[in-house]
Amino acid sequence: MPQTSHQDSSTKPHVIVLAFPFGSHAAPLHTLVRKLATEARHVTFSFFNTEESNSSISVLESEDLDNLKAYNVPDGVPENYVFTGRRQEAIGLFMKSTQGNYKRAIHVAIGAKKISCVMSDGLLSFVAGEMAEEMKVPWVPFWIPASFTLYTHVHTDLIRRRIGTAIDATVGREDELINFLLGMSEFRIGDLQKEIVGADLDLPVAIAAHRMVQMLPRAAAVVINSYEELNPTITDYFKSKFQKCLNVGPFTIMPSEPSDSDQNGCLLWLDGQKARSVAFVSFGRALSPADHEIAALAEALEASGVPFLWSLKKSLWTVLPDGFLERTEGKGKLVSWAPQVEILVHPAVGVFVTHCGWNSVVESVMGRVPMICRPIFADHNLNARMVTDVWRIGVRLEGRVFTRDGTLRALDLIFDDEKARKKMREKMGVIKEMMIKAIGPGGSSSENFKTLLELISNLEA
Repeated sequence: MPQTSHQDSSTKPHVIVLAFPFGSHAAPLHTLVRKLATEARHVTFSFFNTEESNSSISVLESEDLDNLKAYNVPDGVPENYVFTGRRQEAIGLFMKSTQGNYKRAIHVAIGAKKISCVMSDGLLSFVAGEMAEEMKVPWVPFWIPASFTLYTHVHTDLIRRRIGTAIDATVGREDELINFLLGMSEFRIGDLQKEIVGADLDLPVAIAAHRMVQMLPRAAAVVINSYEELNPTITDYFKSKFQKCLNVGPFTIMPSEPSDSDQNGCLLWLDGQKARSVAFVSFGRALSPADHEIAALAEALEASGVPFLWSLKKSLWTVLPDGFLERTEGKGKLVSWAPQVEILVHPAVGVFVTHCGWNSVVESVMGRVPMICRPIFADHNLNARMVTDVWRIGVRLEGRVFTRDGTLRALDLIFDDEKARKKMREKMGVIKEMMIKAIGPGGSSSENFKTLLELISNLEA
């Protein structure tokens, strides 16, 4: 039962939470904090995030909790700044100003009130961890992707010694197995994040991730959006490495505040389609495939005759083949936003064409929808390998990119081979049950959440 208290807010333990406002990072952190705030009503939570990100994850849904409040932080973009198109440019501007912007926002929001704990996205370790040490309070980082992706980051220095740090260090070695990392023997060098080996070592996220690795052993607890049974070898390693390692996920399958309404009528459209007949296409909030790949995917969808529901940024509609929308009217539906969680559990959806972000993979498993994988960056290749070669619940595109013919063959593998699709769905059912068991009563994630709740509940005011 939630704890209640009539303490004055100035005498309550106070947790400040620092979000990373890019991609799908902020939403799971807010969900975690909301659940903690619901259970520990005597603790005050202040959630700091950019205005745009706060708006996108509907933090106002928390207005019913008087101990959780969201505050806006500047995004670091100078007034009248003109973007040049460099990769991670917005992230770089945010990171550059992060420490000062957060400190100023916290001072404006809570003044001189005592802070009892700092929670943060793992990528903000360089700010949150140092801030907590200055205040002499516990620091609790939350890693949003799967545990095996954190495992590779923790071994960044070892990986770089084995493979090298040159831009072309992985060329010709993409299919070599990562045999030197226990628990990763089914993954390959080409699956590793480019922020660890490859072309992206100097990008803001790569620098932040490497600094995070150095800070994590100093955290009071490292919280992960995964579950212990996913990889027991990695779970045991983290338990020996960190003061506390708490897998509390997958958090996207836990009940949370309702998503935005189905403003584009996606679910109503799906209601009119045959069972397991629709290809759902979505690449998340961050990056999309190259323009020529989007055009090739459109050509494949049209040529296949498969009904499709495609969530694509409006700015990218111009790269679709001329007349595509007119020729596919009635057969397909193109929208700028779609309620992904609800779509993936709809009985009409037969395949998910995805970038393989961790949240998307989990949501696809929960709907038992096989995947066609087109990883884009960061942890996507590792997740795609998990889907295609470890779990065997999806297919990878030939050459890892969309071409008309390669995409047609991938669609055929899913829709024309009923035996293969049935086997994938059966395997997904087993994985789904494992995830549900982890977050259920007495499950590993549920027990780890209790440990986290106890840590937060016993903070000093």
